[in-house]
Amino acid sequence: MLEFTWPYVFLALPLPLLVYRLLTRAPRQDAALYVPFFSVLTRLQSDHENLTSGHLLNLICCTLIWLLIVLAASRPQWLGDPVQLPSTGRDLMLSVDISGSMEAQDMVVGNRQASRIDVVKAVVGDFVKRREGDRLGLILFAAHAYIQAPLTFDRETVGKLLEEADIGIIEESATAIGDAIGLAVIHLRKRPENARVLILLTDGVNNAGAVSPEQAGQLARIEKIKIYTIGIGADQVVQRTFFGARAINPSAELDEQVLSRIAESTGGRYFRARDVNDLVEIYEELDRLETIEQDEQTYRPTRVLFYWPLGAAMLISFILALFSIPWLSLAGKARVEAIDDESEAAVPSGSNA
Repeated sequence: MLEFTWPYVFLALPLPLLVYRLLTRAPRQDAALYVPFFSVLTRLQSDHENLTSGHLLNLICCTLIWLLIVLAASRPQWLGDPVQLPSTGRDLMLSVDISGSMEAQDMVVGNRQASRIDVVKAVVGDFVKRREGDRLGLILFAAHAYIQAPLTFDRETVGKLLEEADIGIIEESATAIGDAIGLAVIHLRKRPENARVLILLTDGVNNAGAVSPEQAGQLARIEKIKIYTIGIGADQVVQRTFFGARAINPSAELDEQVLSRIAESTGGRYFRARDVNDLVEIYEELDRLETIEQDEQTYRPTRVLFYWPLGAAMLISFILALFSIPWLSLAGKARVEAIDDESEAAVPSGSNA
């Protein structure tokens, strides 16, 4: 459906006619002037009058230009069919650890070693695609926590931002779990109750930030924000050295007790992801979170169209200006000047003719 954002602009349509009718013309001031090349000007003037004899066409073009300019100023737009937004869903904030330890390659995907962050991007990215009807947000944290995407229905953008998150874009030497929870509380507390969910994934212990995880967890409980925490990392990896193979625990720094207490205090759960299959199962279970009813919302896709009449007005103006130039007169003047030059060249130097 065609709609005009500013229809009152059409009141300006009769403005040129009013100016023409109401304003008096400026008086002509003719003066006698001696012109030695009057005959040449007479020929040029007659040619110009022949070229500009189509005053009616000029008037039509100018009128059309004015109509197109007014039409563009009214900002026409095309409204598509109404699209109803999902009436169920959650306000779900994803908080992902991108500290340096997330580069540890203790995950196995297809018989090859993969880093924790690569596995998280794949699994969480698929989780994001399935969250139709939810508002999703993304927080990235290491030594500091930053909001990468505010709550939005645009799942594609959230997935893209997660995919582009690389180790090192935030100071990676520490992990600020408390700050990440606190930042999520700030963005979720104004959302409807029973719809506020935070999913926090980390592989370490809180050793940075201005707020401890326990304090941030208390704020989340007060604001009725449910937190699900995920600890990622293998329990055992065989490392081959010069002295032989030995088993090490790459997740020794994972603070499971704190993560578990935070989740339980807010009504959520703590999950442990030791491999890819565990992580997939965790997000499948999170995918079955309880939904809530929200107010129905609709929107209509809008496509602006003002540049079409504006472009047409500019094109007609350019063509009108192009045809208003007295090309034949200019050619005739150049021809006369060439004849005069030839005449002067034919007179011998020093002649009294």
